[in-house]
Amino acid sequence: MIKDKSVLALIPARGGSKGIVRKNLRDVAGKPLIAWTIEQAKQSKYIDKLILSSDDQEIISVAKEWGCEVPFVRPDHLAQDDSLTIDTIIHAIDHLPNYDLIVLLQPTSPLRNAEDIDTCIEICLEKQAKACVSVCEASKSPFWMFTLDQEQKMKPLIPFENEQTNRHNLPKAYVLNGAVYVSYTDWVYRNKSFLEMKPSPI
Repeated sequence: MIKDKSVLALIPARGGSKGIVRKNLRDVAGKPLIAWTIEQAKQSKYIDKLILSSDDQEIISVAKEWGCEVPFVRPDHLAQDDSLTIDTIIHAIDHLPNYDLIVLLQPTSPLRNAEDIDTCIEICLEKQAKACVSVCEASKSPFWMFTLDQEQKMKPLIPFENEQTNRHNLPKAYVLNGAVYVSYTDWVYRNKSFLEMKPSPI
């Protein structure tokens, strides 16, 4: 809890991953991949309840072994290749509606730490933001990216006035790194997104 606000953390981990089969259970430095996220969440100063959303009994079993609660089994229609994470979040909120903030922690981002999680939560409250997400600086600037038209002619993805601009003078660009998403529960429930209203980045 932080400033009288209760915090629910959700780890989504379906069983049917195609890119890397059974990725959430793969050994990473001596632990199942999902265990890293569970341990980080349990070290947070603010998370009141940590839960898993999964359709897979083996993932559920491993998560429980590492101290994560599993209050429900994710229904099959929310565990397909084309299922949206936001629908999984809404499903979790429907089951546990009485939390002020929700934190989404994807198990495929194991390099975050508890401080990253807590800082994101703190920023959300201190900046009076509806949501806060973790980002990293983009390795390539979108100002140097192009599209091709029907005649195969290059056009800047983001038009800018001076094509001779030194890359060091271009504005910095950032990308979501997938590590931490925080939002007020009622806000993300209504907007179905962590990003719609310019969330504060960390």
